[in-house]
Amino acid sequence: MISSLNDIKQGLCLKINNEPYQVVEARFMRCQQRKPVMQTKLKNLISGKILENNFKPGDKVEEADLEKHKANYLYESQGEYSFMDNDSFKQFNISFGQLGERAKFLKDGLEVLVLYFNNQPVSIELPKKIDYKVISSPPAVRGDTAQGSATKQVTLETGLIVNAPLFVKEGDVIRVNTDTGLYVERV
Repeated sequence: MISSLNDIKQGLCLKINNEPYQVVEARFMRCQQRKPVMQTKLKNLISGKILENNFKPGDKVEEADLEKHKANYLYESQGEYSFMDNDSFKQFNISFGQLGERAKFLKDGLEVLVLYFNNQPVSIELPKKIDYKVISSPPAVRGDTAQGSATKQVTLETGLIVNAPLFVKEGDVIRVNTDTGLYVERV
């Protein structure tokens, strides 16, 4: 049970109406002559729908009881993403609606943490940084830095497009931050 508004932070999983929700945004609001409020955007981990909710002091909120298991990503077929549990070797699917934007970071064999609610897989946690091979990179042209941007868009092995420095070329392996989707470094 969460007793303080300050305990509600981004990434926390809450149980509302017997369904797991993950806090996507949390902002503390304090206005004159009113009680403080925690404004949140919550994502339903089962359906993928977004819910906006305000928590006031004294509201009772229960933390969702989620289990985490390691699994490897196998493949995608018709909006269903297949994984294999590393302990039991059982295969299971998670829909695109449950994964959302995280699906674009998946590549064959990637090890992720799968979140289970009531023994059902509902979502995944990606590693903070993942290495990808660059499959398409336009050549750097003299004068590209005149506008102040020394980056170009490169396409990665998963089809993901990120901004990378001008020295990155086709065949390079680069590291990408999965929280922001930004280039980190060349590997």
